[in-house]
Amino acid sequence: MDLEFYKNQASLKLKEHRKVLETLKKKPPKNLDYLVQEVHDEVFTKIDCLQCANCCKTTGPLFSEKDIERISKHLRIKPADFESRYLRTDEDQDKVLRNLPCWFLNSDNTCSIYEVRPKACREFPHTDRKKIYQINHLTIKNTMICPAAFEFVERIQKTVEKGR
Repeated sequence: MDLEFYKNQASLKLKEHRKVLETLKKKPPKNLDYLVQEVHDEVFTKIDCLQCANCCKTTGPLFSEKDIERISKHLRIKPADFESRYLRTDEDQDKVLRNLPCWFLNSDNTCSIYEVRPKACREFPHTDRKKIYQINHLTIKNTMICPAAFEFVERIQKTVEKGR
């Protein structure tokens, strides 16, 4: 997977992608949630996260208290020990990874805590979300990180243009 290619394409198409997503916000099609799920599913039949794992290498998720409890229980350590070992509090007072890439990313791009991973990891890149136009800023940001998010916006754009 050529991550530089995707990042360059996402930069080149930034304005175009913003415009498409803004169109969805201003005038969402009646079947938008269905369309989003369909495009998401289609993209993920072609893109294998294990070939990439760029999200785990370059961005860290937010850890909720529930995430911390669940993961520390899985690791058989106290939540406070988990926090002091792996997390820091950022400028927004969110709990985030102390370092990148993610501590739990294995050399084969699998996740050592996959079954109990944070909610933010389970939902990334958020391309199957209902009312997707509510997170346009995040979708655009994710196109710079995630080839699947980029392909998702590209396909949404083609679908919207066909519908005109």
